[in-house]
Amino acid sequence: MLEIARYQAERRLKGTLALAVGISALALMFIAFFPSFADVDMDAYVEAFPPAFQEAFGIDTIGTIEGFLAVELYQFVWLLLLGLYVAYLAAGSIAEDVERDRMDLVLSLPVSRARVVTETFAALVVPIVLLNLVVPVAVYAGVLAIGETVALADLVMVHLLSIPYLLACAAIGLLLSTLLVRADLARRLAIGLVFALFLVDSVSSSADYTWLAAVSPTAHYDPTAILVHGTYDFTGAAVLLLATLALVLASRVQFRRSDIGV
Repeated sequence: MLEIARYQAERRLKGTLALAVGISALALMFIAFFPSFADVDMDAYVEAFPPAFQEAFGIDTIGTIEGFLAVELYQFVWLLLLGLYVAYLAAGSIAEDVERDRMDLVLSLPVSRARVVTETFAALVVPIVLLNLVVPVAVYAGVLAIGETVALADLVMVHLLSIPYLLACAAIGLLLSTLLVRADLARRLAIGLVFALFLVDSVSSSADYTWLAAVSPTAHYDPTAILVHGTYDFTGAAVLLLATLALVLASRVQFRRSDIGV
């Protein structure tokens, strides 16, 4: 059981560890810059950004270590870039094997198409969880190293609640991977769609169209609220998990119907 998931997870292990080290190093570099913010006029700094940008990234909280981490690391790197990355990764997971005729070999074995999709998605959980185990250790150590403190519970929750968000981004990519047979096209569309949903959330929230923002995964995960205000959106996490389940089930149905020559 789970042979496909184990195989794909092992293939991604080295790349995931390298990414975890890279993000950890980037986080430590950001944290090292924080003491220099003491000499900055924060009001003037915040006002220099457009209102929509302030809304999207929570710039007004940047004067504290919690707000600084939220803006510099979690709102941009974790929320946006990592969300795009996992969507990109998932979008090539099925489509690439179909495009390169490797899926014919897989389906010649006694495995169902539904199982292939489910285990492919399960393999994507490994890098998501691993990143959320490694990076917070580096962040917490870096904060202590510069003589600052951050609530450990909030730091743990900002990573724990990011897992449903990243799973939802991966599920978007997975569905596109079953809809399209060209892996590059699926990857580009996944990046474009996740980024478009991010913009929908940002623009709709600033324009008081919160009902429209609800379709975006980013509307249900707010690192700034967690780190700065200690507010945990468990309802948003549940919505993201339900959306992930729906997208994975839709991917299973779509892949069973797909004509891939097997």
